[in-house]
This record gives sequence, structure tokens and C-alpha cells, in this order.
Amino acid sequence: MTERPAPPRSVARRNHDRILEVAREALTVSGDASLNSIAKKAGVGPATLYRHFPTREALVLAVYCHDVQSLADLAPVLLAEHPPLDALRLWFDRLAHYGRVRHGLAGVLREAAGDGPARETHGPLIGALTLLLAACEQAGAVRPGLDPDDVLLLMGFLWRITPDGDRRARATRLLDVVIDGLRAGAPTPQEH
Repeated sequence: MTERPAPPRSVARRNHDRILEVAREALTVSGDASLNSIAKKAGVGPATLYRHFPTREALVLAVYCHDVQSLADLAPVLLAEHPPLDALRLWFDRLAHYGRVRHGLAGVLREAAGDGPARETHGPLIGALTLLLAACEQAGAVRPGLDPDDVLLLMGFLWRITPDGDRRARATRLLDVVIDGLRAGAPTPQEH
């Protein structure tokens, strides 16, 4: 039996990215989505999936880390396109969406690695939030001296919104309360 040559890097990269994309969608719908169904929807064979992600846990953690990095990378983009407080709110909205996605992955993540992924991805999230809060503080839109770790901890409610009912409306109402709280104590226009 002859061995097949390895696929070119661009094909391997496309397969990797497509598997991540399909896995994110499938695991959002059901944390129990099978790897075979993910491979099939991604248009690759099971061997290709396992070559990129040797275990279910490896795939779930890759989805998690990719999403967190995408969220962190979004902060400067939002600041370039929106006033600071709007950028912060839009980032929180994206975090809320991610919280809904993560809700479907929470059990799998807990089983896969305990707190490992949270430790690994804490830095990029805090970096993004630090950037957003600094811009908001400089604009006089939030109270001075907010600790990004405290704000991120506060935002943990997003992961607790259950999938039943109108979770989007509930997340919006709760984000309104958070934004109002962050604005309390901000300098008034004449102070700034």
C-alpha cells in the first residue's frame, strides 16, 4: 500500500478552518454533536478531522480559543469605527452572543479541561477590555478607575442566561444595567 502525499498547506489550513467553523455551529446547537457529523458537514473525512483534532476535547478547546481570540481582536476594530461607549456596548453584545454559544459548550469544556482554557484565554480578553475601558474613561463615558478583571467577572452573568425564553432580550436588559452602572460616577461634560 502506498502512502498518499500530504495535502498542500493551503488545503490543510482550509480544512482546519472549515472544521472549526462547522464545529462551532454544531456544538452551539448541541454539545453532544458527533465528530462524524461535524466531519461530514465540513466536507472532510473523519481521518482528516482527527489529523487536525485528535480528540473531541482538542476540537472543543480549539473552538473556544479561536472564539476568544476573535472577540479580543474585535475591540480595536470597534474603537476605530464607533465612539468608545458604543464600542464597549457592541463588544459586550458580542460577548453576550459568545456567552450563548459557550452555554452550549460549557459542559464539554468543564469535562475537557477544567479551568485550563479560561486561564489560557484570560489575557486576550482582559487586554481587549482594558483597551475599551481606557478609551471610555478618556472620553469621560465611564467612571474612572474601573478594573477590567472586575468588569469581566461582572459580565459572567452572560454565561448563566439559560437558552429558554427570550435570552437576547434578557441579555440586552442586563447589559443596559451594566452600562448604566459603569457610567455612574463618570465626569459630567463640564468636569471633563
